[in-house]
Amino acid sequence: MPTPDTSERCRQFRALHQHGCFVLPNPWDAGSARFLQSAGFKALASTSSGHAWSQGKADGAEDLEQVLAHLREMVDATSLPLNADFGDGFGATPADVERAVLRAIDTGVAGLSIEDASPDAF
Repeated sequence: MPTPDTSERCRQFRALHQHGCFVLPNPWDAGSARFLQSAGFKALASTSSGHAWSQGKADGAEDLEQVLAHLREMVDATSLPLNADFGDGFGATPADVERAVLRAIDTGVAGLSIEDASPDAF
């Protein structure tokens, strides 16, 4: 079966949202992504903590380049749409986050989530 292009994965992901609730499991590597696809899931979501821990790192310890490489690996692992756990957006300013998000989109992800928390003390 040919791998769908990014626009097709985005279409599939949007359709899932339009049809109500669905389960979005969190694989941490290519093998777990393939297993979850074989189990019948229709989309996946990366997990920053799962991947970081599998690399012996704390959640949030991976830099942008490491996360982008992981997202490419996950997109290439299956034909399913992938929503990216994109941490804090990898930028101190909105323009920095925009640049990082555009690079994440270039990996082929179908969606992206940015956490609404800051590591800065209140």
